[in-house]
Amino acid sequence: MSIKDFLILNLLAALWGCSFLFMRVASPVLGPFLLIDLRVLIAGLVLLLYAWAIHQLQDYRKKWKQYIVLGVINAAIPFTLIAASELYLTASVSSILNATTPLFALIMARIFLGEGLSLKKVAGILLGIAGVGILVGWGHMGQSVMVLLSVLFSLLASLSYGVAGVYIKRRFTGEPSLTLTIGQQLAAGLVLIPFSLPYSGRIPFMGTGILTAVLSLAILCTSFAYLLFFYLIKNVGPTKTLSVTLLVSMYGVLWGALFLGERLSFGTFIGLVIILSSITMITEVKIGAGFIHRLKRSR
Repeated sequence: MSIKDFLILNLLAALWGCSFLFMRVASPVLGPFLLIDLRVLIAGLVLLLYAWAIHQLQDYRKKWKQYIVLGVINAAIPFTLIAASELYLTASVSSILNATTPLFALIMARIFLGEGLSLKKVAGILLGIAGVGILVGWGHMGQSVMVLLSVLFSLLASLSYGVAGVYIKRRFTGEPSLTLTIGQQLAAGLVLIPFSLPYSGRIPFMGTGILTAVLSLAILCTSFAYLLFFYLIKNVGPTKTLSVTLLVSMYGVLWGALFLGERLSFGTFIGLVIILSSITMITEVKIGAGFIHRLKRSR
């Protein structure tokens, strides 16, 4: 991975980390359904225009049913669950919980694809579960029903991403990444319209701050971020790109502390370290002196 690609990886992580901040700001005002519907529709349309401009517009009619399913399990459900969880959780905690996605992806791949589990990966799963327990129990988030339910929502979002990974592998092998993203965003937007309509009356009363959060979430954290994601997949491969998962939660914590004034307890940091350690075991991402050395050699 070159220095350029490493910086792009960090930019992608920073943008996806910002998404938790923007949802934390806008979700209480617009409601989770309307916020996410605006996010995916705007993002899908922007990417659709981009695909048209570079002459890569595809025919989505052949697989419209599959795209509806993909939009539901890889965008509508997880995005909405995360937005709902941030009504009661901080952006920092929500981003940390989202880091469990590779954990659930591994479990789903084992159940539905029959992929093997090494002892190291099993240990990573158990460590990740312990990290979530420490984050919730020692992170001083409070033990109210709504907080615990919000934690469950965040974990279910990660589970939904894991199921989506299996579905993509089975139904969309060979499909261009840009095509997949446009299809899933627009499909998710259409599915969410009936749920967001009851809240649509809030749109005319959006202040400048909320409007900025919505547009940033859709255009920067979704449309532009996915273009960076495509670039990294093509140039450094999917395995190295997976390391973005480790960085997103750290940026999420950073932005929450800097811009929302979120206080971080010792338990929050311990939970973060344990969860990220489990993900390095699961994804087998190498971080350390060797990683830095390779970066220096690639310059």
